[in-house]
Amino acid sequence: MSTFYQDLAAHFKKTFDPGAISRFAAEWMMNVIIALMVLLVFFLVWKVGSRSLRAVLSRSRLDKTSVAFIETVVKYGLLMIAAISALNSMGIQMSAVMASLGIAGLTIGFAARDALSNLISGILIFIDRPFVIGDLVEIEGIYGLVDRITLRSTRVITMDGKMMAVPNTEIINKTVASYTNFPHLRLDIPFTVAVTENLNRVRSLVLSLIENQDEFMDRPAARVLVTSLNDYNNTMELQVWLKDERQHLEKRAELREKIFNTLTAAGVEMPFQTISMTPLEIKQPDTAPDFIGSKKAENR
Repeated sequence: MSTFYQDLAAHFKKTFDPGAISRFAAEWMMNVIIALMVLLVFFLVWKVGSRSLRAVLSRSRLDKTSVAFIETVVKYGLLMIAAISALNSMGIQMSAVMASLGIAGLTIGFAARDALSNLISGILIFIDRPFVIGDLVEIEGIYGLVDRITLRSTRVITMDGKMMAVPNTEIINKTVASYTNFPHLRLDIPFTVAVTENLNRVRSLVLSLIENQDEFMDRPAARVLVTSLNDYNNTMELQVWLKDERQHLEKRAELREKIFNTLTAAGVEMPFQTISMTPLEIKQPDTAPDFIGSKKAENR
């Protein structure tokens, strides 16, 4: 037993020897400094390389979405290489670490499944391109300008200046309406007129609003259709194609107001469907019938 305690004491003395601890601390600090220097080198490489990459991409024919995707891939790829190099310089072998994760790695992956889903969805958005940076889109009631597409979310700036970060999985699994993905957009402006109005006259008045207007297309030609015949009014709709689809909100509001002012000035009645309620007075008889007395007379 004395030999065992002597060996144990020698082991503790060797392990906690001040000289050994100081050498270990010095070596560890040196590895940390080397790792920081490696990260600094990669940071400088990214700073210089990103400018060169941005200059090269700006001279190419790629659009903003492709440029953003390439910059994101290069950035995160370089960051991953820098992290692995820094850990290796500290004496941590990433291959051994990845091999030793085992069940823990599966657990972490399961916990981060939402982040991984957004990452994969972001890559699919770059490949499928339901919209690009600068498009006006509507995603589940959120309307605005696509400012940036990252690997986690899509940044949409709304009309009131809010920045909405929509997760990429929501975009992949939802219906997305793009107002600028195609070169032109049709405006549909509904309005109502009285059932007694001359529809051809109303059509001529409305079509005169867009004659010789450069912001509207001649082909396809604008038209005014009757969409429904109601009891109190007729619903009509102006359909006109815009040359610049980015002006659809302004032109829609402008045309709606012009239609109202033009038809009002021409004396065209534009009623809404109404319900007229007339009070009905129910009079009570002065005396109620004597059902009880009549019943007694029958019994006799």
